[in-house]
This record gives sequence, C-alpha cells and structure tokens, in this order.
Amino acid sequence: MDGSVPEITVSENGSLLENILYTKIGGITVGRILGVAVLALVCLMVIKLLMKLVTRSLARTRLDEGVRRIVASVIRVVLLFIMVLILMDSLDISITSLVATLSVVGLAISLAIQNFLSNVAGGIQLLSTKPFGVGDYIEAGSTGGTVDEVGLFYVKMHTPDNKVIQIPNSQVVSDKIINYSAQSARRVEFNVTASYDAPVEQVKAALYRVIEGHKKVQTDPPPQARVSNYGSSSIEYVVRAWCPTEDYWDVYYDLMEGVKVEFDAQGIEMTYDHLNVHMIPPAAQQGNKS
Repeated sequence: MDGSVPEITVSENGSLLENILYTKIGGITVGRILGVAVLALVCLMVIKLLMKLVTRSLARTRLDEGVRRIVASVIRVVLLFIMVLILMDSLDISITSLVATLSVVGLAISLAIQNFLSNVAGGIQLLSTKPFGVGDYIEAGSTGGTVDEVGLFYVKMHTPDNKVIQIPNSQVVSDKIINYSAQSARRVEFNVTASYDAPVEQVKAALYRVIEGHKKVQTDPPPQARVSNYGSSSIEYVVRAWCPTEDYWDVYYDLMEGVKVEFDAQGIEMTYDHLNVHMIPPAAQQGNKS
C-alpha cells in the first residue's frame, strides 16, 4: 500500500536514532513529524496562556457573563485555526486551497443559517446593552409581557394572562422596545368629563381629594388636575399622578373608581354624548302646512 509502509533509509555511518528520525511515513520523516508535534504542543501552551489573559481582561469589563463566554469561545476558535495553519505550513502543505475552500464553505453555511446568526447577533446586543432585564415588563413591537429569560436566541416572557411567549432576538432588536420597569416611578394619567353646569374649581377640588386620599400617590412630583378641553356637551379634565412603578395599575383603577364615587357625592354630573329628539304633534304639523 503506497504511502502507508514506512520507507527506512539506513546509513552505514548513522546511528539507530538517526535512522529512525529519517524514516519516512507517507513521504514525511519521523523527525519532521516529531517536530510538528512539539510545535503543536507549544502552540497549545501559548493558546492556553493567551486564553487566560483574555478571560482576565473580559472579567474586568461590564459585559454580561454570556457575552464574555461567547467572545472567549470565538477567540479560542480563531487561535486554534491559526495553529492549524502554522502546522500545515510546517509540513509544506499548501494552505491557499484550504483557505479558499473554507471561504466557500463558510459562505454557504452563513447563508444557510442566516436567521440563526442574526438571532445570535441580536442576543449579544441585548446582553451587552441591557435595554431590559429579567423581571421587567416590556413591549417589544406589538408584544408585551414580563421578561423571564434573555437567551442567546430568544427572549422568553409571560403576558398578564400568563401566556408564555418566546420572541426571536433578531425581531426584538429590530422593533421598538418600551421598558415600563426601568424607572422607579410612573405617571398615571387619564381624562374625565364633567358638565358645564359644574364649577371648574368644584370639579378640580373633587379630583384633588381623590388623588390626595390615595396613600400610594407620591407628592413629588405634585399631582395635577386641570382642564384639558372644552367639548360639545362637557368639559374635559386631565388627571396626572405619580406612583411607584409596581403600584401603577392599582393606583390607576383606584383613582378611576374614586372619581365616580366623589362626583356622585358632590352632585357633579359626568356628561356623555346624547341626542334629544323632539316629537311634533300631528295637529301642529297640519297647521304648519296651512
């Protein structure tokens, strides 16, 4: 079998060690193979040393743990690839064709897993920029929910009605992200209407009593109750009050319910659009015709 049987060249003046080193296996001497093995061992030791330095450098950064692992893995693969090229060059193996082949294969693979790579890139972006974290309530595009997990491929969240949703990272980073939990306080805002017959100061006083009577409403910034619009059949008022983010919906519903109760107690009419129909008696219609 050509190339598999060692070709031993014996020299009359050479030692046994020299004869062994000059033994050819597949056209390559044993000595050269041993030299490549030593070179590979040195390369591995250098790679191990460099990876320790990379790990320590990444640990000093503010990058997420998942991002640091990804970066370290990519650097390790690049270093191993460089080591392979060095070993091939030491064996006089042409690396030009290998690089060209790997380029074509890499392009084909990247096209085949384009969505996969875009999700990975999106995951790295989310983990490094941190627009939201686990436990935050967010809206990503048209989807809203509480974040359960920020992974390398998907963002997992659950909706208020407890449905679990997984959104690809590429979709999350391409849409508008609203983080409702990023700040410690949120502003509750809604509009109410009152009759033109109700004095403005009376309506505002009633609204302030409702706002200031809620224990979760903050005094800084101060709440507001102001006229916002004059409608065809009512005056519109806007109510603004600040509260802790986690109490937003409790405060919102409490104030909405409290306004109706207070208006009823003060005799303030909450008007609504209506149509008055005037019936004309038949005798009056005949009189108009004559």
